[in-house]
Amino acid sequence: MIRMITTFFGVGRLPAAPGTWGSLAALVIGWAAAHFVGVWLLAILTALSIVVGMWACIQDLADRPTEDPSEIVIDEVAGMWIALLFPAVAFAMRDMSMVWPGPIAAFLFFRLFDIKKPWLVGKADQRHDPIGVMLDDIWAGLFAGIATLVAAALYHIVLI
Repeated sequence: MIRMITTFFGVGRLPAAPGTWGSLAALVIGWAAAHFVGVWLLAILTALSIVVGMWACIQDLADRPTEDPSEIVIDEVAGMWIALLFPAVAFAMRDMSMVWPGPIAAFLFFRLFDIKKPWLVGKADQRHDPIGVMLDDIWAGLFAGIATLVAAALYHIVLI
């Protein structure tokens, strides 16, 4: 059960780029939750992925506490859903359905910050413990969400 959570139902076991596949799966599920049900469901899923992901990482990495195995992608899911919350809330505040440019931008910014690991993302990644596994993607998700909103604002300013 714990491995199902940490690998996000086996997505983390894909042979190439499991983190990217985990982020992509989270993007599709998160977008569908916000689009078809509501932003509140995405917010609940995000909170659950953080809490349950943290618990599952602590359990899964108990015998190897200094590792960050590539098959663990629940951290990617939590980070992606955090990033996705920003455009989802922005669209909800305008009574609009969330369209693809916002989620795609959130995905691209999340992957950029998760791979390049600037500032707090890199500091969290240096922890080399189960909390660091989750925390670097939480920070990457926050930065990606903010960058998505800034990019959208700049895009609208250029069009005016």
